[in-house]
Amino acid sequence: MWFDSWSDLGRVLAVGASAYVALVVVLRFSGKRTLAKLNAFDLVVTVALGSTLATILLSADVSWVEGVVALALLAALQFVIAWVTVRWPAFRGVVTAEPTLLLRDGRPVPEALREQRVSMEEIRQAVRATGSGDLSSIGAVVLESDGSLSVISAGKMGDASSLEGVRRADG
Repeated sequence: MWFDSWSDLGRVLAVGASAYVALVVVLRFSGKRTLAKLNAFDLVVTVALGSTLATILLSADVSWVEGVVALALLAALQFVIAWVTVRWPAFRGVVTAEPTLLLRDGRPVPEALREQRVSMEEIRQAVRATGSGDLSSIGAVVLESDGSLSVISAGKMGDASSLEGVRRADG
């Protein structure tokens, strides 16, 4: 169906504009962390916020107030989870994946690559993205909690204190 009615278009415009403003207000009150992509849970919240906004815009069955309450609920739940994981590190493992060392001193960690389902080609790609051409010049590659690959050159490893808390970093 290409067109239903002018009133439906008017509803999308009116509800859409006010829902957008409501989302901006919710995000401002909830803080920067709400849209951070630090881990899988943060990504889920970001996707859920977008999905909720789309539902408010396009579904006449969902009132504007119901939609704003849903947006606020998602932001509040994200805040609570972030607050709990900061205060109780044992709970962090339930919500957040632990970073994993995939390459150390230019040599891959085969068990970690297999376990995390990362190929050497993906490691090489991440290394190339840093402007390096030689794996032996790389001190570490870490698969972070958010799924990104961090590359540390051998010359910048220092005391390797940034690897504290990284799985397989101790040997």
